[in-house]
Amino acid sequence: MISEHLESWLGFPVKLFDAEQSEKGVKDYEKTIYRLALDWDAELDFPTLFSRFMATSAAARTPAIIIGQFHGDDSSHPSEEVVQLLVAARDGLPNLRGIFIGDIISEENEISWIQQSDISPLLAAYPQLEHLRVRGAEGLSLGGRLAHSNLKSLIIESGGLPPRVVQEVAGSQLPALEHLELWLGTSGYGGDSTVDDVKPLLQGALFPKLKYLGLRDSEIVDQIAEALKTAPIAGRLEKLDLSLGVLSDAGGQALIDNAALKGLKSLDLHHHYLSPEMMTKIKRAFPIVNLDDAEGSKTDPNDRYVAVGE
Repeated sequence: MISEHLESWLGFPVKLFDAEQSEKGVKDYEKTIYRLALDWDAELDFPTLFSRFMATSAAARTPAIIIGQFHGDDSSHPSEEVVQLLVAARDGLPNLRGIFIGDIISEENEISWIQQSDISPLLAAYPQLEHLRVRGAEGLSLGGRLAHSNLKSLIIESGGLPPRVVQEVAGSQLPALEHLELWLGTSGYGGDSTVDDVKPLLQGALFPKLKYLGLRDSEIVDQIAEALKTAPIAGRLEKLDLSLGVLSDAGGQALIDNAALKGLKSLDLHHHYLSPEMMTKIKRAFPIVNLDDAEGSKTDPNDRYVAVGE
């Protein structure tokens, strides 16, 4: 469950864009990231809201944009229109370095119900884009694969990430990518990826500058931990994030046995199913580990749940 909107992103405070107040002028585009969102009973449609955001030349200075609830009271409405609006506005947003589509909390729409679309046109429209973040995987496409010279971070948050999308990520050409974060989710909501789908991401050749790898919210995290033992990428990661999933003692032991991970600067395992004994062993092996939100050691895999599903 995601219950709070972002309050900051990329080092900037985040504010909700007020369409009515904007008619009096907005002066802080350069130092603020705005979240554009519709209430369920909004009188405006999203194109009108977006046009008000773009109405002043000061919008050209905005460093990033966050799209919140874009569908009003129609949760079946996909993000295609949002993508088209952003693509059409590219000349008016020359300083845009970050795009986040889907800062939508569970009170507004559950993560697995958010309707996305093909987001690849955004990368073609914004060659200087550095950060792309998406929440929701229903209908999500990367256009077959992504190709971009400057993208530094790619984050896809979902309650169930289809294998097709994982494969599209693995087929992408992102030579500048430093941060890759995929919420694999649960098979109950389309997250049917296997460790074989993930293995290409672990080979190290795809993204030569990758420093942070997050394979989060996963039902197959134990298998991922095991696969990392022979993964070329393990030795050059600075941050490994296997949080929000169903990590058990088997996965914990695989991490301990992986000598290539000893140089990690950060290991995030919060929300896990490790026994107290295994937690002690992991803390000894990785003093920098985050083991918050222990869910208790449960021997039956059917009793283990990812943190974010529906």
